[in-house]
Amino acid sequence: MRLILASAACLALLGACSNGEKTARYLIDPPSSGARVPDRLGTAELKDVSLPQYASGDEVSWQTEDGAVRSNTKQLWADTPQRAFTQTLARSISDLSGATVIAEPWPLAEPPKRRLEVRVEKALAQADGNYRLSGRYFVSNEGAGGANHARSFDISVPLTNDGPAAIARAQSQAIAQLARQIATLSGPGRAIATSSAPVPRIDDIFSQPLPPLEGS
Repeated sequence: MRLILASAACLALLGACSNGEKTARYLIDPPSSGARVPDRLGTAELKDVSLPQYASGDEVSWQTEDGAVRSNTKQLWADTPQRAFTQTLARSISDLSGATVIAEPWPLAEPPKRRLEVRVEKALAQADGNYRLSGRYFVSNEGAGGANHARSFDISVPLTNDGPAAIARAQSQAIAQLARQIATLSGPGRAIATSSAPVPRIDDIFSQPLPPLEGS
């Protein structure tokens, strides 16, 4: 009898632990980008965004007053943070400017004119009540005579209240601001002119037609 009761108790405990309704998942969903800007990117491939370790996990993280970064196993992102950040940023830049920005791998037959890389140094709901998104982005031109850009960004969005829902909203707003900055190629940094044509890629070389045989 005791064995039956113990088994029933274990099953009840496991059922409570596996209750999906007790786990909350939050989306990255930037607001409407507002006024459109001119297309300065054309076609661009966005590499997977580089995130800090604490921001790349499944759990929503925040900073407490003691400076520690904490999280809760019941408060998760609805998608892999790197994938969600990358895909959302690409779509936001495209919607804002009309450029064709697509996350890697590039799916179209015609290669992109530019490559875009974003390296995030901080993506955190800070103890001071602000969500901060900072780092650098790089735009490389694939043709000779084009401009390459290396610029910084440091975006701060006030948190409306405590909790993961407010963090998700603030992060979404920060990504929208970053999309506008990249679309306009703005921010501290520099532009470097490309002086020579890029080295052909292996797949480009073998995609060219072979020369005719001698005497044919």
